[in-house]
Amino acid sequence: MTAMPDRTPDQITVAFHGTGSGQAALSWGQKENWSAIVAQNTWIPLGGVKELTPETTIEDIVEELAYLMGRYQPLRTRLRFDEDGVRQVVHAEGEIALEIFDTGGEEDPDAVAAAIHARYRDTPMDFATEWPVRMGLVRHRERLTHMVVLISHLATDATGAVTLMTEVAVRESAPITGMQPLAQAQWQASAPGRRQNEAAMRHWETALRTIAPIRFPPSQEPELPRYWEAEFESAAMLPAVHAIAARHDMESTTVLLALFGAALDAVAGISPVVVRPIVGNRFRPGLASVVCTLAQGGICVLDVAGLPFTEVLERARRAALAAYKYAYFDHDDMVELRARVARERGTAIDTGCYFNDRRSSRDAGLPVPDADLAAVIDTAAEPKLRWVLGQDEPSFEPLFLHVEDSTDSVRLTVNIDTHAISRQDVATLLQTMAATAAQTAVARS
Repeated sequence: MTAMPDRTPDQITVAFHGTGSGQAALSWGQKENWSAIVAQNTWIPLGGVKELTPETTIEDIVEELAYLMGRYQPLRTRLRFDEDGVRQVVHAEGEIALEIFDTGGEEDPDAVAAAIHARYRDTPMDFATEWPVRMGLVRHRERLTHMVVLISHLATDATGAVTLMTEVAVRESAPITGMQPLAQAQWQASAPGRRQNEAAMRHWETALRTIAPIRFPPSQEPELPRYWEAEFESAAMLPAVHAIAARHDMESTTVLLALFGAALDAVAGISPVVVRPIVGNRFRPGLASVVCTLAQGGICVLDVAGLPFTEVLERARRAALAAYKYAYFDHDDMVELRARVARERGTAIDTGCYFNDRRSSRDAGLPVPDADLAAVIDTAAEPKLRWVLGQDEPSFEPLFLHVEDSTDSVRLTVNIDTHAISRQDVATLLQTMAATAAQTAVARS
């Protein structure tokens, strides 16, 4: 990667104004993400680099940035820290800097854009004084070539980001009808909101009092760097998962969760398996397409030891429904609950095992399984596992499995703490998932 151009970028001050302002406690989704930001020591940026068409002008980007900041309350939200804790403060208007980096006509604009992205990503954010958005442009020989945009996960989750990108592309002007974070915080403090939270606390307390306090046996291979990321891809797994989903009339997400649970049981040997599925909460009234952060981790307890995989599927279906129902709660109350249960049990309860299906389409256009499914699976390329990143900070959860968008394979990203689970155990876990999927799919094909 090239270094940043050795010059101060030009800056344009972009003014914006929008509907709605005020302050409130953090919404439950904001609390969940703020806790991760603090724990991981990163502002958790979403976004990336976009190539621009030759006719794009600075005025076009200024207008786009002003549109984004004006339309979406979370983008014009800062945090206030006082004796009452952390509060969200939504501003009706303000200004934000748009940076323009000139290559001088000599440096590679692709590399300059990548360097800007890295600098934006790695520079800490002051949430009390900065807007949760960073935007920069690359100018090469008098023409704009790239735009770099990063938005903090505190402002939006992946589903909200899709809505944002869809609306900015057409400059949607219809009023936002969904519940913004200020309104979410108000509902969450109401009687219905407290009832939802209390039900979630009861569900969680039952789990925390009955599960084993550890998720993985002590790792025999703690490494330096400590935290690792892997990419796993299996072409055979895609038709296998789709066939299993069709046969059992369930979503592919549930099949993948069941495969993960069964593989965890085989590798870790701690029963029941406990997985925290990331739940988007978009099925709740008024939240379907709001640009904000709503996703929270539920808790899914799967007692699958010694069971055939067909029974694992049914248990995963039932457990997932309960996990989704109670994955909407006050993070502060959850911290207190966990501390209280840990005191009473005499040990902390580890739940650091996550599953996140972040595919944008999931089962849309699900292909019909091939008539000769066994041949398709047998002739598919061997699964590929690549360790792509090792670092000492920011930290990762003990085990976090993400399902990624892909049209021709099951593609997984895995983040681990090698002091909790070894890379070899993760490799075994992923291969077990793929093998179980293939065996189950062809058993009755």
